Amino acid sequence: MEKEDLEALYKVVLDRKNNGSEGSYTNYLFEKGLDKILKKVGEECTEVVIASKNDNKEEQICEICDLAYHLLVLMAELGISMDEIKVELGKRREKINNFKGERKEITNV
Repeated sequence: MEKEDLEALYKVVLDRKNNGSEGSYTNYLFEKGLDKILKKVGEECTEVVIASKNDNKEEQICEICDLAYHLLVLMAELGISMDEIKVELGKRREKINNFKGERKEITNV
């Protein structure tokens, strides 16, 4: 079995975006556009939250993978590269021990 990581999956997503592939779910998402992609990201976020409250690690892993995939599709749609994400994560890594406390509660909505 070929090793799959996020970068390899992102390359497949980019290929679908740039070249299409009949019958591909990824291609379908790109054809439907940003609103559909954002809807799926939102749905997957909610499913990760729900799965995380349950005691089923297999379900949690599946839902996290679904969210990761849809985030990669969103990145491709927005023109955000894996390198840009790595740079930002590197910047955040430098901020170790920089916790500023809890955010203030929102009182006016």
